[in-house]
Amino acid sequence: MREEQTKTTTERLIFHVDVNSAFLSWESVRRIKEGLPDLRDIPACIGGDPTKRTGIVVAKSIPAKKCGVQTGEPVAMALRKCPNMVIVPSDFDLYVRCSRAFKKICASYTPVMESFSIDEVFLDMTGTSLLYPDPIAAAHEIKDRIYEELGFTVNIGISTNKLLAKMASDFEKPNKVHTLFPEEIPEKMWPFPVRELLFLGKASEKKLIEAGIRTIGDLAHAREADIQTLIGKKNGHQLYQYARGIDDSPVKAQPDEAKGFSAETTFNEDIISIEQVNPILLAQCDIVAARMRRKKKKCTSVSVTFRTLEFRNRSHQTKLPNATDVTDEIYRCAKQLFRESWKGEPLRLIGVAVTGLTEDDFEQLSLFEDPEKKEKSRKLDAALDAIRQKYGNDKVTRASILNGTQGIARKAKAEMKNDAESCELRNQHS
Repeated sequence: MREEQTKTTTERLIFHVDVNSAFLSWESVRRIKEGLPDLRDIPACIGGDPTKRTGIVVAKSIPAKKCGVQTGEPVAMALRKCPNMVIVPSDFDLYVRCSRAFKKICASYTPVMESFSIDEVFLDMTGTSLLYPDPIAAAHEIKDRIYEELGFTVNIGISTNKLLAKMASDFEKPNKVHTLFPEEIPEKMWPFPVRELLFLGKASEKKLIEAGIRTIGDLAHAREADIQTLIGKKNGHQLYQYARGIDDSPVKAQPDEAKGFSAETTFNEDIISIEQVNPILLAQCDIVAARMRRKKKKCTSVSVTFRTLEFRNRSHQTKLPNATDVTDEIYRCAKQLFRESWKGEPLRLIGVAVTGLTEDDFEQLSLFEDPEKKEKSRKLDAALDAIRQKYGNDKVTRASILNGTQGIARKAKAEMKNDAESCELRNQHS
């Protein structure tokens, strides 16, 4: 079995293409055309209001980095470190145009391209050896063509799976091509701090370090059962596999069709603390659970998604021991998923999704579960649903959401109101 898996893995060829300092680079290309200085050559950053000196640093130049400026820190703090820094506000229309242009070039090299974020893609180059007999030369061709035609640089990682290709593209920057094939893992990946492993969150990092696991190599050489005891069975298994370079996820030209309910919220202000996150998650869990109850469905899987300032999406998912439509149960799961995967970076989007829907009412009782507490939660859900059905979705919100932040509560209620209105329109036309 292991030999078959190894053989299949080594036959794959995956590129990960990542724009270097995307927002800063794209703004720099525009400024050069206008006869202005290249932001990449001077202390500069993207983000915030340059007139008020407020907001968060979204991207920084190398000269600004040498002054100690960090992505995600307040602009006011960055200016204390680098008083002469040039601040440029974000321009998302420009970013979308540049993103489409670089992805169009990448897509011309293979029929299977997965957009991973606004500034990075995976290319499945498997089976292209007749067209591109030398993968490294092909990667250099893509990299150089993007620079010559669009004026900005990219890094390209090459390997046999998505995990290793992405890890490789994060090696020395900018404008580089790197490989990370399975035989190169001990030398190139294992010496890195464990925090550098893809999808390993801040909470998991802390637990691993406290257990003496400081590098990716330490994690790869530990006992899987010990890792699962530290950070959970599913999360522990996935990260243990990643530390050993194992990843069989396909490059998907199209995202999977959603078969569940989801709620997402995008924010103008940066989300930077658990205290801000929890009421958002609760509001979203309330939305998706209410939708399930209206359709008489229960979910068997919960996932949490969030987007960083650099437009990088991260998702974490888990299976539930029992199907549920109880808001509190989904919320507890969502909180745990978020804590396991968030590294503390500022966020602009947070979402919750429930999948694996079923109408099965069977439920395996747990010895560790409080049936009285669960029944209270169900009664609360039923009461809220009844009020919303009679008076409208925007007429009632959980107190813990209101106590967290009024802005989040208004957003959640607006989403539920829109959802209810959409349902009514569908019913009228059916």
